[in-house]
Amino acid sequence: MVASTVPPPRRRSGWRRRAEPYMHLAPALLAIGLTTLYPLVSALITSFRHWRLNESQEPGEFVGVEQYSRVFTDDTFYNSAWVTFEFTAISVVLSVGIGLGIALILNNRTRLSAFTKALLILPFAVAPALKGFSWRFMLNPDTGVYDKMIDTALPFVGDINWLGDPFWALMVLALTEVWGWAPLIALMLLGGLGSISPEVREAAKLDGASPWQEFWRVTFPLLRPLLLIIVFLKAVFSMKIFDQVVTTTGGGPGRATESLNFYAYSQGFTFLDIGYASAVSWVIVVVLGALAALYLIAMARQEAT
Repeated sequence: MVASTVPPPRRRSGWRRRAEPYMHLAPALLAIGLTTLYPLVSALITSFRHWRLNESQEPGEFVGVEQYSRVFTDDTFYNSAWVTFEFTAISVVLSVGIGLGIALILNNRTRLSAFTKALLILPFAVAPALKGFSWRFMLNPDTGVYDKMIDTALPFVGDINWLGDPFWALMVLALTEVWGWAPLIALMLLGGLGSISPEVREAAKLDGASPWQEFWRVTFPLLRPLLLIIVFLKAVFSMKIFDQVVTTTGGGPGRATESLNFYAYSQGFTFLDIGYASAVSWVIVVVLGALAALYLIAMARQEAT
């Protein structure tokens, strides 16, 4: 009886071993290329061409950097940039501040804390466009629930037109963002608070530290790397504000809430100037790219420590 022999497994060639990870990533890279890289490159090329849809269905002649020169001499663009900056500053400060307060409160274990933590993710799960429609409806002077509640509790603000006044319209727009982000930030910070050793706090109390001193000299320094990441992440998302502008204020009153993304959208789809809208979009891409780079640097430094 002849014993069967099992042939030894074949060794894969070197180039196959090196190419195998890229072969697994190929479908995802193809999807990214089709949905992200191609539109970006196409918009970059279009930004150097004259193209108005009311004049032609095809891109026109190359005009060099004329569109970009127009961007940086357009007062309306600078207004949108300033509105975006104000919105980002307000939403980041309020979201992080309120989120930190919620996290500190829920960090004390109670019977309701676990249930409350489960509810914190719900506001962030609401679509941005739906948030905008909801706040617009609830602040309506005739039928708005929020408007009636505020008028009852604070009669001296009863004459304020929340979406018709430039200052309050921007504040309402920021609050729609804070309402969704503050609970999520609280969940992030709860994770950070949970990683702080109880012995460190006990040592601070034994040394006679007050609750404020314990927070400022023990808790806050340990949370600072996480807070830095959260601030950068929130700033990037705030810079991209668009949905709530469309559904809450429409950029008004006047141009008081016209963000950069909404400005680019209106130039392309209202005024049909696709070339100029592409140039504005690429300016936004560069700014967001710089913020994303700062975010990645902050993450790398946190991992290194």
